Amino acid sequence: MLRLLGLHRGPITLAVLCFAVKDTALWLLPVVTAKIIDVVADGGPFSTLWLWAGIALAALVVNYPGHVAYTKLFMGVVRRLAADLRNALAARLQELSIGFHAKSNSAIVQTKVVRDVENIELMLQQTAHPLLSATMVLIGAVSATAIEVPQFLPVYALAIPIAVALRAILMRRSQRRNEDFRREVERFSARVGEMATLMPITRAHGLETVAQERVATSADGVRAAGYQLDLLNGRFASASWVTLQLLSVACLVLAAVVSLTGLLPVTAGQVVLLSSYFALLTQSATNILMLLPAIARGTESVRSIAEVLQEPDLELNEGRRAVASVTGRLDLQRVEFRYDDAPAPALDGVDLHVEPGETVAFVGSSGSGKSTMLNLVLGFLRPTSGRVLLDGADMQELDLRTVRRFVSVVPQESVLFEGTIRDNIAYGLTGVTDERIERAMRDANAWTIVEQLPDGLDSVVGERGARLSGGQRQRLSIARALVRDPRILLLDEATSALDSESEAIIADALGRLMRGRTTLVVAHRLSTIRSADRIVVLEKGRIVEIGSHDELLAANGRYAELHRVQAG
Repeated sequence: MLRLLGLHRGPITLAVLCFAVKDTALWLLPVVTAKIIDVVADGGPFSTLWLWAGIALAALVVNYPGHVAYTKLFMGVVRRLAADLRNALAARLQELSIGFHAKSNSAIVQTKVVRDVENIELMLQQTAHPLLSATMVLIGAVSATAIEVPQFLPVYALAIPIAVALRAILMRRSQRRNEDFRREVERFSARVGEMATLMPITRAHGLETVAQERVATSADGVRAAGYQLDLLNGRFASASWVTLQLLSVACLVLAAVVSLTGLLPVTAGQVVLLSSYFALLTQSATNILMLLPAIARGTESVRSIAEVLQEPDLELNEGRRAVASVTGRLDLQRVEFRYDDAPAPALDGVDLHVEPGETVAFVGSSGSGKSTMLNLVLGFLRPTSGRVLLDGADMQELDLRTVRRFVSVVPQESVLFEGTIRDNIAYGLTGVTDERIERAMRDANAWTIVEQLPDGLDSVVGERGARLSGGQRQRLSIARALVRDPRILLLDEATSALDSESEAIIADALGRLMRGRTTLVVAHRLSTIRSADRIVVLEKGRIVEIGSHDELLAANGRYAELHRVQAG
């Protein structure tokens, strides 16, 4: 946090100076009070009274412009810092591998970006003012006491070690409690995210009570962890307040005893001065100690954010060769890939050559390695051993961000965002004309969707395309791929979730999409891949057959067996 704040040292330095000016009255008023009491005790003169009254007035008047300037400068830094943290998290999430995202819960990631950054903002907002105020009071109190009654300086030193000891006791115990509370909140966020995602399944099977109980159990975990944290903070708040107030009373009594016994030449005004300063010091220490829960919560949020910012599972692209054009030739050479903790490799010694413009389909039972093959070509996964070549270049040496400009993916479930049809089709592209969008949609058999909607291309599709049917969403996904004019096309079960009529419409659109492009297809329905140039049959991560539809049927091997099962 100090390094992050150090990036804004200029505005922060000015903010501290403004704070020192505006907080002058806090440490100066005890001196003014002491001087006025001594004037009263000595019976004058009035000129001294008016002098100290004028000093007090000036110290109070500068508070307003000083406080406004401090707020502008410091809160401007805090808000920029929060924005920088959120942007850094977003950038890091884009750099992290697909493997990281597959293992992470999106609700927990969202909590880190929203709630944890907010906790850090609150920590800085709530602690900066008391910390600076306590510092100014300490400097003012020590300076004034050194001038007026230097013999009393050692008494002030008692407050500091006591406050430090109390802080150490709390921080040791609260760190674990704050971490427990954060973990419970993250689990609760995950449960709420699951509930929202599973709402159609929950309703369809009458499982509302089960869903409520799952969320309620997690909410009770948050309640219990939060309650234990509150109890700890409550006990500490009371103990620290009583201890420091006792010190303040002891200082007042000691100053009075010294003055009455004549041990030191202490005036009535100086007794008030010493008591006021010690009261200010103990109040400042108490205020800081009261903020320790917020500090602990903020530092725990820093740890939470660090889990993402320091996550090593990156997709490394910096410094690698950028790709300016792609013809679409692919070569897999002795490729092996093994998932973490998996007993066997997902792909085992795969060799495959794909010519530019060729359509190659992958079939096989579940877990045979079909989707892993696509993810390797897309660069989402890196081979455990072996090489994947694109146009003769090892993809490990290429900047995959530039490679993917020439790649389009049509997944099993199309992914749309809350926005217009135009925004979804042209997502990530600039300068795309409506004519180009219309041409892509007509080729995707999707233009009829626009014609049926009152706002045309400006129609909003709803969150995740909720206002459209599955077939309509898939056609928009194909149009999104077409408008990019890719050289390599990956189709991952693109028609498996559709009815027969929608499948026929999508298949016609896919035929136009695949024309002239290197296409890799994963399909369970063998009827959708009959026209593929070659069909690759995978079993347990190995290629067991390769050939056209007719050749594989004639070979009467694994493909023919799968075909007979589906033919019924």
